[in-house]
Amino acid sequence: MSAVPTAEEVMKPPMADEEFSGNKRVLRRWEAILLAVLCVGFTVFHLFVLNVYSLEPLLFRAIHVGWGGALGLMLYAPLRRFAKSGVPWYDWILVLASVACAVYIAIELDGLLFRAGAQFTTGDVIVGVVGTLLILEFTRRTSGLALPIIAGIFIIYCFVGPWMPGVLEHKGFAVDRFFTYIYSEYGVFGVTTQVSSSYIILFVTFAAFLQVSKVGDYINDLCNALFGWARGGPAKAAVASGIMFGSISGSAVANVVASGMVTIPMMRKVGYDRPTAAAIEATSSTGGQITPPVLGAGAFLMAEITGIPYGQIALAAVIPAVLFYIACWIHVDLHAIRLGLRGVSRNELPPVKLMLTRLYMFSPLIIFVWALLEGYSPFRAGGLGIVAALIAGWLSRMFRDIGTDAASDPRSVVMVFTALLMRVAALAAGGALLYAGLQYLVPVFESFGTAVTWSLSILVILVPAIFFGWRRTLEALNLAARDTVQLVAVCACAGIIVGVIALTGIGGRFSELILGIAGASQLAAMLFAAVVALVLGMGMPTTAAYAIAAAVIAPGLTKIGVPVLVAHMFVFYFAVVSAITPPVALASFAAAGMAQADPWKTSWTALKMGLATFIVPFMFFFSPVLLMQGPWLGILQATFSAAVGVWFLAGSTEGWFGGRLAMPLRVLLFGAALGLLHPGGASDFIGLGIGLPIYLWQRLRLRRSVA
Repeated sequence: MSAVPTAEEVMKPPMADEEFSGNKRVLRRWEAILLAVLCVGFTVFHLFVLNVYSLEPLLFRAIHVGWGGALGLMLYAPLRRFAKSGVPWYDWILVLASVACAVYIAIELDGLLFRAGAQFTTGDVIVGVVGTLLILEFTRRTSGLALPIIAGIFIIYCFVGPWMPGVLEHKGFAVDRFFTYIYSEYGVFGVTTQVSSSYIILFVTFAAFLQVSKVGDYINDLCNALFGWARGGPAKAAVASGIMFGSISGSAVANVVASGMVTIPMMRKVGYDRPTAAAIEATSSTGGQITPPVLGAGAFLMAEITGIPYGQIALAAVIPAVLFYIACWIHVDLHAIRLGLRGVSRNELPPVKLMLTRLYMFSPLIIFVWALLEGYSPFRAGGLGIVAALIAGWLSRMFRDIGTDAASDPRSVVMVFTALLMRVAALAAGGALLYAGLQYLVPVFESFGTAVTWSLSILVILVPAIFFGWRRTLEALNLAARDTVQLVAVCACAGIIVGVIALTGIGGRFSELILGIAGASQLAAMLFAAVVALVLGMGMPTTAAYAIAAAVIAPGLTKIGVPVLVAHMFVFYFAVVSAITPPVALASFAAAGMAQADPWKTSWTALKMGLATFIVPFMFFFSPVLLMQGPWLGILQATFSAAVGVWFLAGSTEGWFGGRLAMPLRVLLFGAALGLLHPGGASDFIGLGIGLPIYLWQRLRLRRSVA
């Protein structure tokens, strides 16, 4: 085992807060103020439209993309070497062009809706070309080259179709028809932008308020307090925080950055090497994207595409997510046993008792899940979660002030506590009045006209800011917009690809290709679909990766007889794990940058830890029981046997199972794991029949060596 690193070695290195933010600009003061105002306005506008006053969908999505594009073109320079000089004149032209495209759609809205898909004007063509090119550049700056290159290939394919061979051939399209089609509700402003302008921005805003209210910090502290002292404790804390907080964000890399700045140095401190520490964080953070209830907004996107109720999708994701984190936990534990790694001294960790007295910090997540389960819309649930996050942060500061005052003057405790109770009572009364207003008064005011409704709505939005503090509220609103910018870009760019697939019919031809492969072997067709989903997902955030995979692959799977939910879950899981799959593994690369580790070693280690997630989708293809489809007795049996299977799988890949495993035994244990992961009594019996003797033999060897 390598020596434990020094404090200097585990110092947190400077790290960008998004996948591709090396070209983030250093703005002039007036530019920074303008950007902050536009960011706050961007978030408030979306909260207002989603919760209070609806706009026509095309107009709302056009404003979403145009405004988001303006923010992104201000915030990101075209190249890293231009990032320190403020916004140049040519980027101001691009910013204005992005806004102008949205303004054109607002002015021509009725005409665009009337002409949709049938006619177009010169203005429509110009705006379509300019808007599409801006989205490609916007995406390149915020998310790298991978997605724009893929979108560019699809665009070229539209024009060269008559010369393509076999199933790729199509009649081709004129430039004017193509760009007016793509820059419409059939392409850029389609389902992917619908999700980014509604679900994604809402939950990113929720995550921003959790961050500003220090709920995220509390979750990290609680996980460290509960598990940091154990064998390999900081790594186990990283796994636990991925379970608790990972699903809210729409980006695996955002999860890496949020918790990795704390967990990676702590793992290094107790002896984890750099690639392993980075891989544990990357794998755990990626798992958040497949964890209910939000699945990184994937659940809502899947519901929109398939028409399957959200609750059914979230329920179906429970067992695979549990298996994923069981595998992560066992990998971490076996690695710690193999290398003799210990935990952090309790004196260096947050006190458990103090953390337990602050369990109210979980209230935003609990209220959010409760609201979803009670049938509230995701927008109402997110709004309630935001208010709960503000309340939790405020209570945390109040209790902290009581502790500070008690330390300086015990006699002041009664006065401070009394003041706190009065403020809580005022908060409860204000909340009751606000609820009454939302439930009963808004319909009354709507009868007086739009102006009165808008005025009342603005007051409703301002109340939390006034009560909880302008600075924290504005900080959260600003942070939410900045965190959303990249997702606006990738969803709009993914819309180009989805539009091309619909326009050319290549999705149907791809389905025929899968059908042809399935004629020889259905398993071969699933393997082919998995590889394509992984390739499509490389180099882009998970939400966009799933959107493209759902358009290209899922229809083909349904045509070979795979149920709709199983088909979409299958491609969703492979789109998600592309974040840790070489050669382009965004989450692994981000974690490696934070740990100053070799990106390739990090990626391969993360791949090993997440191996169960590559296998489980095939298992629920063979039997949907792992997606909660079937009798409860069968579900329980499959869950238990699969949990044992991931234990065997972790032992096989780590090479440690009650002692060091020889290679032949590792191969046998791997086969036993596959048998247990496959739902079915016979395969479970075979898996246990192989795995348990290996475990008993290893235990016997260990006892003999100790004796």
